[in-house]
Amino acid sequence: MNSNKQILNWFRNVALVEGVSMVILVMFSVLKRTTDYNWAVLGVKYVGWAHGLLFIAYIYLLWMCTDRYKWKSGRVVIFFLASLVPFAPFFVERKLKHEA
Repeated sequence: MNSNKQILNWFRNVALVEGVSMVILVMFSVLKRTTDYNWAVLGVKYVGWAHGLLFIAYIYLLWMCTDRYKWKSGRVVIFFLASLVPFAPFFVERKLKHEA
C-alpha cells in the first residue's frame, strides 16, 4: 500500500464503520423507546459508547486528511456534516474509495 494514501484509507474505513455504528445505534434507540426489550437499553449504552469513539476517530482522521491532502474547506464541511447524518458516512466512504 502506498504510504501516501494510508491516512486516506484509514479515514475511508473509519467512515464505513462509523456509518454502520450510527445505523445500529439508531436501531437500538428506536427499540429502546418502542419496546420493553431490556437488551435494547444495553445496546444503546455500548453501541453508543463505540459510536462515540468512532466519531472521535472520524473527526481526527478528517483533520489529518485535511492537513495532509490540503482539502478545501467546502469538502471538509461536507464530510463533517456527513458524520452527523445517518447513512451519509457511506457517501464519504464511497467517494474516498474512488480516490484511494
